[in-house]
Amino acid sequence: MGLFSSSTRQVPVVAAVPAHVAVIMDGNGRWAKKRFLPRVAGHIKGVELVREMVRACLERNISYLTLFAFSSENWRRPQEEVTLLMQLFVKALEQEVEKLDRNGVRLRIIGDLSRFEPRLQELIRTAEARTAGNSRLQLTIAANYGGRWDIMQATNRMLAAQPDKRAGWLESDLEPWLAMAFAPEPDLFIRTGGEQRISNFLLWQLAYSELYFTPTLWPDFDTAEFDRAIASYQTRERRFGRTSEQLQGTSDA
Repeated sequence: MGLFSSSTRQVPVVAAVPAHVAVIMDGNGRWAKKRFLPRVAGHIKGVELVREMVRACLERNISYLTLFAFSSENWRRPQEEVTLLMQLFVKALEQEVEKLDRNGVRLRIIGDLSRFEPRLQELIRTAEARTAGNSRLQLTIAANYGGRWDIMQATNRMLAAQPDKRAGWLESDLEPWLAMAFAPEPDLFIRTGGEQRISNFLLWQLAYSELYFTPTLWPDFDTAEFDRAIASYQTRERRFGRTSEQLQGTSDA
């Protein structure tokens, strides 16, 4: 059963620091190209930035961090690059899980994992099991994930659970089956690299998220850049369908 309800049905608590940050980490290849390096060098540098982002979230008491690492459309990339990305994924799981566990970070991987090699699937299961008791930060990596896939798989699982119910489905019926049912919807969505689209990422969950786009390439997105994104978030008026006057009345109460 899902722990959190949709922001279209219930107004979530709004705080100065976002509880949940979701990021599309774009620009690794361009970062490497600017430096006349192979694209994989950018991806390696990008993994280092993930460590910095996790540390920044821990220091800022952010409870949920969700990172888009590999989309269901990324299989269209050159085979050599895809292979290198999978190798990096394996290496990161082998080297980083102990540190995550030591720092109280729970790791989850969401997406269609069936396409991954058995070794990678086993590392994912082991990492999730090892960190399952941690609650200081919930780190979610979206891998072979797509927002449309998420809605379709949730629909199929919902129908399988209640095959006799033919109509009358509600949001609350579908929500527990979504890949991110364990987390509140993102307060802040960040995309690095200059593109201004969400690219099939968390289509259901981003309905009322504050969107922040920056031209900074992911390997250059340091804690100062992260703080600028949070500062931008703090200037937003999060109404969730209400009026500014209603918000003023709430703050005066």
